[in-house]
Amino acid sequence: MLEWASLRNRPDVREANGVSSSGGASETPRKTGISLALGGGCARGWAHIGVLRALDEAGIEVSMIAGTSIGALVGGCYLAGKLDELEEFARSLTKRRIFGLLDLNLRGSGLFGGMKLDARLREHMTGIRFEDLAKPFVAVTSEIRTGHEIWLSSGSLITAMRASYALPGVFEPVNCNGRVLVDGALVNPVPVSVCRAYEQPLVVAVNLHYDLFGRAAVIKHSAGELVIEKDAPRPGHVDPEHQSHQTRLGITGVMVEAFNIIQDRISRARLAGDPPDMSLQPKLSHIGLTEFHRADEAINLGYQATMAQIGELTRLQSVLA
Repeated sequence: MLEWASLRNRPDVREANGVSSSGGASETPRKTGISLALGGGCARGWAHIGVLRALDEAGIEVSMIAGTSIGALVGGCYLAGKLDELEEFARSLTKRRIFGLLDLNLRGSGLFGGMKLDARLREHMTGIRFEDLAKPFVAVTSEIRTGHEIWLSSGSLITAMRASYALPGVFEPVNCNGRVLVDGALVNPVPVSVCRAYEQPLVVAVNLHYDLFGRAAVIKHSAGELVIEKDAPRPGHVDPEHQSHQTRLGITGVMVEAFNIIQDRISRARLAGDPPDMSLQPKLSHIGLTEFHRADEAINLGYQATMAQIGELTRLQSVLA
């Protein structure tokens, strides 16, 4: 990974940050900061950490963040100055450790209560409020009873982030001032519209579903005979008609994949109607939505995708300056 410490003494980087090669201040004007719309994507969302690391290393100022789901988690931690702690936590995750953080709750509104994850957040972020942040931040959530899109921009940062990633059926909804809130990706998976509403001149979207090809296809198919579970082929017998039964998703897998389809369809529609000025699109389709233990890989892919676009980002900043 290319470190900023090794970059800063290069002449081109010194000029970009207002220092001439002779050591004095250059005449280059201050560049426009970028507004980030950090999309949802479950475990793929660790890539947002790499995106932010790359922007910091290149000296590109972030003027605002709007986040949905894990985008709200990473964006909130970044603006609160807690990205180091979040990255350390993400890279420490193993399959066993992830299982230990999930508090099964069969009688509630979700399979998992999420309180163990809340406890980890509170270790570092207790008492931090939106009003304490140096830059504007909005966490997008959905109101489960009405379907309203809710923008949280004041009050408790932990409550807002927790509500934004409360995946329906998996995590318990969050009761926030009389509203029952769930994952914001149900209504606005990549919140470019939030940045536009805040009149930000340069909006950059981070879309974590860019390379999931074929999700919008329409296929004409024939309905075969209904297969009852007890009539399925015996172990070891491969019947082409029943091959789809060989790999089972499980309850959580079905819910997550269904949510992924909804999120992808809504993203296409909303981004077509209100496109960002630029999109950062890490290639993450090979990372499963629940594979949180692959943080190192996701972070690196987010970093690399952003570094590849630094030149274009700098150009856009200069145009809008």
